[in-house]
Amino acid sequence: MSPKTDDRVSGRITSGIPGLDKLIKGGFIKGSIILVAGGTGTGKTTFCSQFIMEGLKKGEPCIYITFEEDPAEIEHDMKMFGMNFSKYKKSGLFNMLYHNPFKVSGLESLLSDEINAIKAKRVVLDPVSLIGMYLARPALLRKKMVEITKVLKRTNATVLVVSEIEEEEKGLSRFGVIEFVVDGVIVLNYMAIGKESFGNLQIRKMRRTKHEHGWFPVNITNSGLEVSKEETSTLLK
Repeated sequence: MSPKTDDRVSGRITSGIPGLDKLIKGGFIKGSIILVAGGTGTGKTTFCSQFIMEGLKKGEPCIYITFEEDPAEIEHDMKMFGMNFSKYKKSGLFNMLYHNPFKVSGLESLLSDEINAIKAKRVVLDPVSLIGMYLARPALLRKKMVEITKVLKRTNATVLVVSEIEEEEKGLSRFGVIEFVVDGVIVLNYMAIGKESFGNLQIRKMRRTKHEHGWFPVNITNSGLEVSKEETSTLLK
Protein backbone atom coordinates (compact mmCIF):
# COMPACT_ATOMS: atom_id res chain seq x y z
CA MET A 1 0.00 0.00 0.00
CA SER A 2 1.42 3.36 -0.97
CA PRO A 3 1.86 5.86 1.90
CA LYS A 4 -0.58 8.69 2.22
CA THR A 5 1.04 12.05 1.68
CA ASP A 6 -1.15 14.81 3.04
CA ASP A 7 -2.08 13.36 6.42
CA ARG A 8 1.55 12.74 7.38
CA VAL A 9 2.59 16.34 6.86
CA SER A 10 3.53 18.16 10.05
CA GLY A 11 2.46 21.57 8.77
CA ARG A 12 2.20 24.00 5.90
CA ILE A 13 3.60 27.43 5.21
CA THR A 14 1.71 29.77 2.89
CA SER A 15 3.56 30.79 -0.26
CA GLY A 16 2.41 34.40 -0.53
CA ILE A 17 1.50 33.81 -4.19
CA PRO A 18 -2.26 34.14 -4.71
CA GLY A 19 -3.63 30.99 -6.33
CA LEU A 20 -0.56 28.80 -5.74
CA ASP A 21 -1.42 27.26 -2.37
CA LYS A 22 -4.60 25.72 -3.79
CA LEU A 23 -2.40 23.81 -6.24
CA ILE A 24 -0.15 22.37 -3.53
CA LYS A 25 -2.75 21.38 -0.95
CA GLY A 26 -2.44 24.45 1.27
CA GLY A 27 1.15 25.60 0.96
CA PHE A 28 4.76 24.44 1.15
CA ILE A 29 5.72 21.74 3.62
CA LYS A 30 7.40 23.42 6.60
CA GLY A 31 11.14 22.88 6.54
CA SER A 32 11.22 21.96 2.85
CA ILE A 33 13.61 23.31 0.22
CA ILE A 34 12.00 24.43 -3.03
CA LEU A 35 13.75 25.30 -6.29
CA VAL A 36 12.25 28.25 -8.18
CA ALA A 37 13.58 28.00 -11.73
CA GLY A 38 13.00 29.99 -14.87
CA GLY A 39 14.47 32.05 -17.67
CA THR A 40 15.32 35.72 -17.64
CA GLY A 41 12.45 37.99 -16.61
CA THR A 42 10.04 35.24 -15.58
CA GLY A 43 9.51 36.67 -12.08
CA LYS A 44 11.77 34.52 -9.91
CA THR A 45 12.88 37.35 -7.62
CA THR A 46 9.34 38.73 -7.37
CA PHE A 47 8.08 35.24 -6.48
CA CYS A 48 10.66 34.92 -3.72
CA SER A 49 10.03 38.43 -2.41
CA GLN A 50 6.31 37.69 -2.07
CA PHE A 51 7.19 34.53 -0.15
CA ILE A 52 9.34 36.57 2.23
CA MET A 53 6.78 39.37 2.61
CA GLU A 54 4.08 36.83 3.44
CA GLY A 55 6.18 35.63 6.34
CA LEU A 56 7.04 39.12 7.57
CA LYS A 57 3.37 40.07 7.67
CA LYS A 58 2.80 37.02 9.89
CA GLY A 59 5.63 38.08 12.22
CA GLU A 60 8.01 35.37 11.01
CA PRO A 61 11.75 36.20 10.95
CA CYS A 62 13.05 35.98 7.38
CA ILE A 63 16.33 36.29 5.52
CA TYR A 64 17.00 36.90 1.81
CA ILE A 65 20.52 36.08 0.58
CA THR A 66 21.47 37.28 -2.87
CA PHE A 67 24.50 36.04 -4.81
CA GLU A 68 24.07 38.48 -7.68
CA GLU A 69 21.98 41.62 -7.28
CA ASP A 70 22.64 44.39 -4.79
CA PRO A 71 20.12 44.04 -1.92
CA ALA A 72 19.23 47.73 -2.25
CA GLU A 73 18.27 47.19 -5.89
CA ILE A 74 15.99 44.28 -5.05
CA GLU A 75 14.32 46.30 -2.31
CA HIS A 76 13.85 49.23 -4.68
CA ASP A 77 12.39 47.03 -7.43
CA MET A 78 9.94 45.35 -5.07
CA LYS A 79 8.51 48.68 -3.92
CA MET A 80 6.69 48.88 -7.26
CA PHE A 81 4.64 45.90 -6.04
CA GLY A 82 3.96 47.50 -2.68
CA MET A 83 6.57 45.47 -0.82
CA ASN A 84 8.49 47.67 1.61
CA PHE A 85 11.12 45.71 3.51
CA SER A 86 12.65 48.69 5.34
CA LYS A 87 10.43 48.64 8.44
CA TYR A 88 11.04 44.94 8.94
CA LYS A 89 14.80 45.43 8.70
CA LYS A 90 14.62 48.15 11.33
CA SER A 91 12.67 45.90 13.68
CA GLY A 92 15.22 43.09 13.29
CA LEU A 93 12.64 40.72 11.78
CA PHE A 94 14.28 40.71 8.35
CA ASN A 95 17.74 40.74 6.87
CA MET A 96 18.88 40.91 3.23
CA LEU A 97 22.51 40.10 2.53
CA TYR A 98 24.86 39.78 -0.44
CA HIS A 99 27.40 36.95 -0.66
CA ASN A 100 30.09 36.51 -3.28
CA PRO A 101 29.14 33.27 -5.13
CA PHE A 102 32.80 32.53 -5.84
CA LYS A 103 33.70 32.33 -2.16
CA VAL A 104 32.12 28.98 -1.41
CA SER A 105 34.54 27.78 1.24
CA GLY A 106 32.71 27.69 4.55
CA LEU A 107 29.46 28.84 2.94
CA GLU A 108 27.42 26.19 4.75
CA SER A 109 28.41 27.32 8.23
CA LEU A 110 28.02 30.98 7.25
CA LEU A 111 24.46 30.39 6.06
CA SER A 112 23.67 28.42 9.19
CA ASP A 113 24.97 31.18 11.45
CA GLU A 114 23.03 33.90 9.61
CA ILE A 115 19.78 31.95 9.60
CA ASN A 116 20.05 30.94 13.23
CA ALA A 117 21.02 34.47 14.31
CA ILE A 118 17.45 35.65 13.72
CA LYS A 119 15.83 32.20 13.94
CA ALA A 120 14.56 32.65 10.38
CA LYS A 121 11.44 30.73 9.40
CA ARG A 122 11.74 31.65 5.71
CA VAL A 123 14.92 31.84 3.66
CA VAL A 124 15.71 32.71 0.04
CA LEU A 125 19.00 31.97 -1.78
CA ASP A 126 19.02 33.86 -5.10
CA PRO A 127 20.51 32.48 -7.38
CA VAL A 128 22.39 29.39 -6.21
CA SER A 129 23.20 28.54 -9.83
CA LEU A 130 26.03 31.09 -9.74
CA ILE A 131 27.90 28.77 -7.38
CA GLY A 132 28.09 26.31 -10.28
CA MET A 133 30.12 28.79 -12.29
CA TYR A 134 32.85 28.49 -9.67
CA LEU A 135 32.61 24.72 -9.24
CA ALA A 136 33.54 23.64 -12.76
CA ARG A 137 32.21 20.06 -12.66
CA PRO A 138 28.55 19.04 -12.09
CA ALA A 139 29.71 16.42 -9.57
CA LEU A 140 31.34 19.11 -7.43
CA LEU A 141 28.24 21.31 -7.63
CA ARG A 142 26.00 18.42 -6.61
CA LYS A 143 28.27 17.63 -3.65
CA LYS A 144 28.23 21.28 -2.57
CA MET A 145 24.44 21.54 -2.92
CA VAL A 146 23.95 18.36 -0.88
CA GLU A 147 26.11 19.87 1.85
CA ILE A 148 24.18 23.15 1.73
CA THR A 149 20.77 21.45 1.81
CA LYS A 150 21.80 19.34 4.82
CA VAL A 151 22.72 22.51 6.71
CA LEU A 152 19.52 24.26 5.64
CA LYS A 153 17.44 21.30 6.80
CA ARG A 154 18.93 21.53 10.27
CA THR A 155 17.69 25.12 10.62
CA ASN A 156 14.06 23.95 10.14
CA ALA A 157 13.47 26.98 7.90
CA THR A 158 11.43 26.76 4.71
CA VAL A 159 13.79 27.70 1.90
CA LEU A 160 13.44 28.87 -1.69
CA VAL A 161 16.53 28.48 -3.87
CA VAL A 162 16.65 30.17 -7.27
CA SER A 163 18.22 29.03 -10.52
CA GLU A 164 18.12 30.36 -14.05
CA ILE A 165 17.20 28.15 -16.97
CA GLU A 166 18.95 29.17 -20.17
CA GLU A 167 17.09 29.22 -23.48
CA GLU A 168 16.67 25.72 -24.96
CA GLU A 169 17.97 24.21 -21.71
CA LYS A 170 16.58 20.71 -21.10
CA GLY A 171 17.28 20.62 -17.36
CA LEU A 172 15.38 22.38 -14.59
CA SER A 173 18.36 24.48 -13.53
CA ARG A 174 21.39 26.00 -15.22
CA PHE A 175 23.64 23.00 -14.63
CA GLY A 176 20.96 20.32 -14.35
CA VAL A 177 21.93 19.38 -10.79
CA ILE A 178 20.06 21.38 -8.16
CA GLU A 179 16.64 19.93 -8.99
CA PHE A 180 17.76 16.50 -7.76
CA VAL A 181 18.70 17.59 -4.22
CA VAL A 182 15.67 19.72 -3.31
CA ASP A 183 12.18 18.75 -2.11
CA GLY A 184 10.24 20.64 -4.75
CA VAL A 185 10.60 22.36 -8.11
CA ILE A 186 8.51 25.22 -9.45
CA VAL A 187 9.21 26.35 -13.00
CA LEU A 188 8.31 29.82 -14.27
CA ASN A 189 8.09 30.29 -18.01
CA TYR A 190 6.85 32.43 -20.88
CA MET A 191 4.52 31.08 -23.54
CA ALA A 192 3.87 32.72 -26.89
CA ILE A 193 0.61 32.16 -28.79
CA GLY A 194 0.73 34.03 -32.07
CA LYS A 195 1.47 37.64 -31.23
CA GLU A 196 0.43 37.22 -27.60
CA SER A 197 2.74 36.16 -24.75
CA PHE A 198 2.09 35.46 -21.09
CA GLY A 199 3.71 33.85 -18.07
CA ASN A 200 2.91 30.45 -16.70
CA LEU A 201 3.94 28.14 -13.88
CA GLN A 202 4.45 24.42 -13.49
CA ILE A 203 4.81 22.45 -10.27
CA ARG A 204 7.30 19.93 -11.52
CA LYS A 205 8.07 18.20 -8.24
CA MET A 206 6.83 18.39 -4.65
CA ARG A 207 7.80 15.71 -2.15
CA ARG A 208 5.50 14.55 0.66
CA THR A 209 2.38 16.12 -0.79
CA LYS A 210 -0.01 15.82 -3.68
CA HIS A 211 -0.06 18.68 -6.17
CA GLU A 212 -1.72 19.75 -9.38
CA HIS A 213 -0.06 19.00 -12.70
CA GLY A 214 0.06 21.10 -15.85
CA TRP A 215 0.92 24.68 -16.75
CA PHE A 216 -1.00 27.44 -14.97
CA PRO A 217 -1.19 31.08 -16.18
CA VAL A 218 0.66 33.69 -14.12
CA ASN A 219 -0.57 37.26 -14.11
CA ILE A 220 1.44 40.28 -13.00
CA THR A 221 -0.63 42.57 -10.76
CA ASN A 222 0.12 45.64 -8.67
CA SER A 223 0.94 43.27 -5.80
CA GLY A 224 3.15 40.88 -7.77
CA LEU A 225 2.51 37.45 -9.27
CA GLU A 226 -0.85 35.71 -9.21
CA VAL A 227 -1.53 32.15 -10.38
CA SER A 228 -4.72 31.06 -12.14
CA LYS A 229 -6.25 27.74 -11.13
CA GLU A 230 -7.18 27.02 -14.74
CA GLU A 231 -4.61 25.15 -16.81
CA THR A 232 -3.10 26.87 -19.84
CA SER A 233 -4.17 23.92 -22.00
CA THR A 234 -7.80 24.52 -20.97
CA LEU A 235 -7.59 28.21 -21.81
CA LEU A 236 -6.32 27.42 -25.29
CA LYS A 237 -9.28 25.20 -26.22
